[in-house]
Amino acid sequence: MKHRLIPLLALTLALAACAHRVASSVQHTPDTPGFLLGVWHGFIFPVAWVLSLFVQGVAVYAVPNQGGWYDFGYFIGIVFLGVGSHRTRTVYVTRTVRR
Repeated sequence: MKHRLIPLLALTLALAACAHRVASSVQHTPDTPGFLLGVWHGFIFPVAWVLSLFVQGVAVYAVPNQGGWYDFGYFIGIVFLGVGSHRTRTVYVTRTVRR
């Protein structure tokens, strides 16, 4: 089974590497989402994802955006403020056995 997945994964990565964005098709305006909207969109990602399954006009990622700064804000929004921010604490209880 693993032997079949490796070539498929390699082909998928090779095809993904061929994708590129045509710079002339993306127009940046003053209203183009940047870092702060990236943080907001990352924070509301779980809700936006569920809504995107049922509502045609809802997306989880803004296109076009300002590029790296929007991506960084999106990452911050998801990891530190959103889904990834829930910390769990594991408490280990040790018992001493007296003899």
